[in-house]
Amino acid sequence: MKRINITIIIALLGVLLGVLLTLITVKMAGFHKEFDGDYNRWRKLNLILQEVQKNYVDTIDMESMTDAAVVAALAKLDPHSVYLPPVELTESETERAGNFEGIGITFNVPDDTAIVLSPITGGPSEKAGLMQGDRIVRVNDKDIAGVKMPQDSMIRLMKGPKGSKVKITVNRNGTLIPFDIIRDKIPVHCIDAAFMIDETTGYIKLSKFTRTTYTEFTAAAAKLLAQGMTRLLFDLRDNTGGYFDQAWKLANEFLERGDEVVYMEGRQRPRQNFDADGRGFLKDIKISVLIDEGTASSSEIFAGAIQDNDRGVIVGRRSFGKGLVQEPINFTDGSGIRLTVSRFYTPSGRCIQKPYGDDYQYDIYERYAHGEMTYADSMKVDTTAVFYTVRGRRVYGGGGIIPDIFVPLDTTKATTFFINCNKKATQMRFAQAMFDKYGKALAGIDDFDRLDRYMDEINLDAQFLDYAARVDGLKPKEGEWEETVPYLMPQLKALVGRFSKLSDEAFYRFYVPIDDTIQAALKNPSVVE
Repeated sequence: MKRINITIIIALLGVLLGVLLTLITVKMAGFHKEFDGDYNRWRKLNLILQEVQKNYVDTIDMESMTDAAVVAALAKLDPHSVYLPPVELTESETERAGNFEGIGITFNVPDDTAIVLSPITGGPSEKAGLMQGDRIVRVNDKDIAGVKMPQDSMIRLMKGPKGSKVKITVNRNGTLIPFDIIRDKIPVHCIDAAFMIDETTGYIKLSKFTRTTYTEFTAAAAKLLAQGMTRLLFDLRDNTGGYFDQAWKLANEFLERGDEVVYMEGRQRPRQNFDADGRGFLKDIKISVLIDEGTASSSEIFAGAIQDNDRGVIVGRRSFGKGLVQEPINFTDGSGIRLTVSRFYTPSGRCIQKPYGDDYQYDIYERYAHGEMTYADSMKVDTTAVFYTVRGRRVYGGGGIIPDIFVPLDTTKATTFFINCNKKATQMRFAQAMFDKYGKALAGIDDFDRLDRYMDEINLDAQFLDYAARVDGLKPKEGEWEETVPYLMPQLKALVGRFSKLSDEAFYRFYVPIDDTIQAALKNPSVVE
């Protein structure tokens, strides 16, 4: 039986990659390209398929077999060439370009468990307390971990109309935590926050590159310019990328005419350069770009362009290293594939893509294990791959963008009390409880200073201590509270403040004083010296 099934998969694979490619159209960068297929090349496999359909002993679900064949084939290529069944393709395109209703998370299923990649900013899951790395084990009363459930089935369980409730149970570091989440309309915006940190320094947090990124960014930047901005902290941490053209357009606003932004090249794709036109309105603004291990794809293109042209300073930790170009190929049944056809290179010639192998999906964990997150000298640098910026500064290849100013993760602040609160998501659930109690008052506050005073008036610190002890059985040891307060209280104010009219702006403004990367950017110049 196994032998026959393998034959079926091979046959279907041949059909898909041969015959169907003659029927589909690729759309990228505004042009269309039709694939030419050679029927004779795949004639034998087509005949095999016909024989299987006519004569195989058992009834066959040809659709699922076809999907399995495509998934198996693409798995042999690279981590980013993927097959998307109709539900997932629709979900993917909706998330990037429109609004949808659900719980608001992005997740991956590397084995048989859904792992949260990131809660969508401002969405129900984030407000409820779901965190990156959470393993979703149950939706309502249905187990979805360890049962080999298809990803599209998981999506259907979690999605639902606005106002409906769903219970999501996650495994966080060995502890099962249930969350009651009210589904809502998920806004797909890309600017999480834009405000002035001081009289001359603006801050913009960009979460993704959507179809509206350029429009949203230029509007935000223009607003800050009107408020006196001469320097910008552009936060691309945890920005996993998106539309390439939007990164190109953003870089164009900072660069001079003829400055190279990026180029792409592949085996069947000749080198294609993307340069600035010199018409940008931010060419005189000093810029620091904040990156970390979650900065990927289009975010790395922007950071690489700024760095290689010596236009600004990169602050943080080495970026993810995703520099592969996918062309979308859509089938008439609503499914599609994203096929890697080229690689992205920074102006100096660095390949953004990191090496990929069996441990590709666990690279971030390896960085933690090897000390790269906490020690600059542990950073993986390929010293044999040396490149030079416009002004002759050395930069290195090996995958990802290496920052000019390294900012380690600060693990010294975490008391036992704080760690235990994080494990149980106490802060997140406390914030939800404060919303339930003070939601009407918070909804009427649109001034940051007033919001800060209100937090003090309701004794947020005392209420948290009571909540942690009463609900989670957590109490600080002697001396722990005084040590924890300086970084716990801004966190609590940020989480509760998000429920005010200021929304995400409040969240990020409260975080500024305890954000080591922002503080490092403020202390260092934004120009290359």
